[in-house]
Amino acid sequence: MDEQRERRADGPPPGWGGPSLWRHGPPWWNQGDGANGGRRLPWLTTLALTVFVQIGSGFAGHAQSGREPLDPYARVLLFLATAVLLFRHRFPRSVAWATAGLTLVYIGAGYPYGPVFFAVAVGCFAAVVAGHRRAAWSAVGALWAGHLLIAHWLYRWLPPGGDGARRWSEEIAVAVWVVAIVAVSELARVRREQWVKERAERAQAARRRADEERLRMARELHDVLAHSISVINVQAGVGLALLDSDPEQARTALTTIKAASKEALGEVRQVLDTLRAPGDAPRAPAPGLDRLPELVEQARSTGLTVDVTTEGTRAKLPPGLDLAAFRIVQEALTNVVRHSVSRHARVLVRYDGADAKADGENGKNGKNGKSTALTLRIDDDGPATGTDAGGSGNGLAGMRERAAALDGTIEAGPRPDGGFRVTAVLPLVADRGATARTAPREDQ
Repeated sequence: MDEQRERRADGPPPGWGGPSLWRHGPPWWNQGDGANGGRRLPWLTTLALTVFVQIGSGFAGHAQSGREPLDPYARVLLFLATAVLLFRHRFPRSVAWATAGLTLVYIGAGYPYGPVFFAVAVGCFAAVVAGHRRAAWSAVGALWAGHLLIAHWLYRWLPPGGDGARRWSEEIAVAVWVVAIVAVSELARVRREQWVKERAERAQAARRRADEERLRMARELHDVLAHSISVINVQAGVGLALLDSDPEQARTALTTIKAASKEALGEVRQVLDTLRAPGDAPRAPAPGLDRLPELVEQARSTGLTVDVTTEGTRAKLPPGLDLAAFRIVQEALTNVVRHSVSRHARVLVRYDGADAKADGENGKNGKNGKSTALTLRIDDDGPATGTDAGGSGNGLAGMRERAAALDGTIEAGPRPDGGFRVTAVLPLVADRGATARTAPREDQ
């Protein structure tokens, strides 16, 4: 499940057109770092550019009668200038310099100006995007400087014969072309850095969600197993002690062990089912405070008497809060069984909030206000059996984590008059808009 989530977070989102392409980047930019050779060679784009340059240079030669005709040597230079682009993702600096150098040799040989400059643009673009800005700018600057030397000084000794110096106005067009390459490359580089950062943040968020899910699973399994195994341990001791003197009582203890183990296996299976099929609905509802009587009965089977008191108007709890409340009470009673000499515990469930009638029409109809918090208090009167009074391991930490996840608090410690107390306050956050939308028509 964690690997699937990470793949969904790292991989390219569906629909690679329009705004999605600008937001998340093209797929080939997410295939790895070009420096380590993780990206596949761009055969298709390189082949398309090679064909375009070869054909376009032929048309350019017909339009520039004063330049040297395209001979096999010129075709080889054009081919090499585009063929090296095949390695632009793996060796971006070398490719940028190679395209600039081959283009300069091509121009110096007197061949016509044309699409060969697209090879330089693509090579420098790849270098800038890969982070080698200095190499790309140096290659473009060297090409420009070399062209100035050829067009205004070396033309006397280079073909074609009788060629004169080029007009400086034409150099302005070349300068605009160079600036355009640099600007577009820098824009793509900045955008790619944003894509990489967003992709890393999505991956980190996926790992964080996976860690939180594993922590939730571990906490749930701990609460289930700790309570059930405590019951089984106590009943096993009773059964062994009474096996010869009171076989009927020993049979009762074994029956309790069987029931507790069956319930534990069922709850563990439910937790593991959510792990195997994260998108499916659970086969059984999560336990809540409505199962408090079962919890009391299990505690009674271990010899612990539990008195439950409910104060305030009972409210329907959200599933997550209901489960957390049940687990907190379960863990507190488990700690009493394991760590306290007392055989008597008290559980208080209090719904705190405004019980007064609300204003307006609801007040006329006698509707009570909503509870704002759920308070759970578990007391036992006996001293601890050892140094870990009330439990000091994962149990209390798990209760605090459950309460903190719901913006609640847990207070646990010895009472001044002896014994141990656990108090949990879990706020009930009501969505008034949702309540109004789902309320019966006569209440709205």
